Amino acid sequence: MSFITTYTKKYFDPLNVDESLLDIKDIAHALSLICRGNGHVQYFYSVAQHSLACAKEAKTRGYSKEVILGCLLHDGSEAYLSDVTRPIKKELTYYLEVEDVLQNVIWKHFIQRDLTKEETKLVFEIDDEMLSLELKELLNDEINQDYLKLQRKVDLSFVAFEIVENEFIEFYKETMEI
Repeated sequence: MSFITTYTKKYFDPLNVDESLLDIKDIAHALSLICRGNGHVQYFYSVAQHSLACAKEAKTRGYSKEVILGCLLHDGSEAYLSDVTRPIKKELTYYLEVEDVLQNVIWKHFIQRDLTKEETKLVFEIDDEMLSLELKELLNDEINQDYLKLQRKVDLSFVAFEIVENEFIEFYKETMEI
């Protein structure tokens, strides 16, 4: 048996998912330390930050709790599998199958039911919109200056991941109470 040791010290096999081992702390922690764009960004921007932005956008639009949580957790599988850049990922059929199974288990576990096709479509529409916005912002010098000021306030020494990790967990808990 092959496994990874998670942040909360669980032995997790991403190829044979034991749903009882899924932990929002593991997902929040890992995603807060994984940089978007495979690190090819001007400033560190974590997958957790992106996921929070997607979830907040879904909440602002008045979407259901399930869609909001779907957005928050849409990259949850990356906490256990990491990620592969888009041009390569689309060629890795087995990886895509494993990712799909794991992602669906994560959604079912934390949302407490499967997402419908329409809900899944909304989640990935927001993801695509946020990606487009992020790319525009990361290329816009004026916005970059604001972002850099924000990052300096938060501390670029990766201590900031704890802030994002905690916000991710708190957002999940608050949304579950809706």
